[in-house]
Amino acid sequence: MRAREQRGRREERPSTGGGGPRSRLDQPRTGRPGLIRLPAWDPEAFGKLSERIARFLGTGRFIVWMTVVIIAWVVWNTLLPVSVRFDDYPFIFLTLMLSLQASYAAPLILLAQNRQDDRDRVNMEQDRARSDRNIADTEYLTREVAALRQGLGEVATRAFISSELGGVRSELQALLKEIDERRESADTL
Repeated sequence: MRAREQRGRREERPSTGGGGPRSRLDQPRTGRPGLIRLPAWDPEAFGKLSERIARFLGTGRFIVWMTVVIIAWVVWNTLLPVSVRFDDYPFIFLTLMLSLQASYAAPLILLAQNRQDDRDRVNMEQDRARSDRNIADTEYLTREVAALRQGLGEVATRAFISSELGGVRSELQALLKEIDERRESADTL
């Protein structure tokens, strides 16, 4: 028995030679086979980062900072001596940098919008489910109230009894009056 347990422990231990844990044949590989292993990235973290960048790109602060950088760039490359200038008058490098910024900004903004659409879709589905539950609850309560009304229709209520007693009382008084009249007419004869 101990020999089996020790053998099982030996099989579970990773091998010490040649690049990490030994892969088991009864489990699928977790990564792609190959020499180069690319780093794993978290799509949620990347999405959050893209939303933060997209939010910043849509602010007045970004426009002010971008304007300050462009003015500093133009001033640096026009007013300072030629030896320290790095981008002469047509400002080709500035145009390249602005194009690069725009080429990264557009997909990041689209990614942030897609994530917002996904959140809106989930919220809409939750609202729809909540609305369906409210409708079902309302229908249930409507059926219960209808059942109570039917049940109360078969039960004698205080108002019904008092109205019935009032009717019986008036009938009894009419009968007593009739009896008294007959007695009086019999007594007179």
